[in-house]
Amino acid sequence: MAKKRRRFGSVRKLPSGRFQASFLGPNGVRQYAPDTFRTRTDADRWLVGVEADINKGAWLDDKLGRETFGNYAGAYLRDSPNIGDRWEETCRRNMRLHMTELLDLPLIAITPPVVRSWYAKALLGEGGKTSIGQSYRFLRAVMNSAKRDGAIMINPCQIPGAGTDKAKERGIATPGQIVDLVEAITPRYQAAVLLAAWCGLRRGEVCGLRTADVDLVDGVVWVRKNRVELLESPKKYDKDPKTDAGRRPVSVPPHVMPYLRDHMKEWAGRDRFFIGKDGQPMRGNAVYQAFVRARVKVGVDVSYHDLRHTGQTLAASAGATLADLKKRLGHASAAASLRYLHAVEGRDREVADQLSKLAAHGNAAKLPKTIIVKH
Repeated sequence: MAKKRRRFGSVRKLPSGRFQASFLGPNGVRQYAPDTFRTRTDADRWLVGVEADINKGAWLDDKLGRETFGNYAGAYLRDSPNIGDRWEETCRRNMRLHMTELLDLPLIAITPPVVRSWYAKALLGEGGKTSIGQSYRFLRAVMNSAKRDGAIMINPCQIPGAGTDKAKERGIATPGQIVDLVEAITPRYQAAVLLAAWCGLRRGEVCGLRTADVDLVDGVVWVRKNRVELLESPKKYDKDPKTDAGRRPVSVPPHVMPYLRDHMKEWAGRDRFFIGKDGQPMRGNAVYQAFVRARVKVGVDVSYHDLRHTGQTLAASAGATLADLKKRLGHASAAASLRYLHAVEGRDREVADQLSKLAAHGNAAKLPKTIIVKH
């Protein structure tokens, strides 16, 4: 005997005499037909069409599709476990400044032409390219989520190359300029400059250092935490690095050690290596402002984060391999570390000279090891 097919959905008669159809959607939520039906047969026919759409992967959650982008994006930021406080703050600020025309639109109304129009106007507006790129990437992520939830059929963010973060060539300080910056900055911040320039620490990693993380005997700094400070909130806290590679020991160049010893003696706290004059954990903005004042005095056009690039470029010129740079920078991928490699002034001439020596001797083994490219 053939097995009776289980009925899809359900139909019930309302007090008005009309019929209401409903079913459990792929998302596990009960969905109701947008309208009631005159007869049970009409309701059943509607359910048959819905079932066919689900089987073809073409079903959309009509109710969710009518949700406004602003409400859905807010819930996405609130409920996504992998979104950090800083990125959430950035996205909410960009929604307020650059995405206002999208906020009240239903998700199903945000089509590729709508996205193209918004993006073109945003680029012509007062926002910088970085914030507009962030806004586009956020829109794309939210609409991907809406597609997964069955609110839309396709992601409307289809502009080739839009939102791509094309990192500009960053400034590089010379060893002499690093010395000038250290001499120009308030002594309390000298170690912060040197740890960024010669050890590649981020500002948050510098401010997150504990006194116990600085080994003055073996000349090693252990990066275990990253200090997070929000721009539009007084919230401040330490968090673990994004990846296991971010938690790392970094060997300190010998010429930097005297500064770390002086800092430990004069300015370090009992628990934290960097503290403010009030004894509280040093604020990242305090380091930034002190560095800007020193930079103006010296006349060097580099940012504090550029010091991280500086140190890794100099490490590469000293013979560090890509694996070495990954370890020092705390990167999980080689691609991330490659962004920090720069051509050092005069290095090409040195390479050319060594190539002539190779031509004369015919033996690559006689070349200095620092010229051999290692991976």
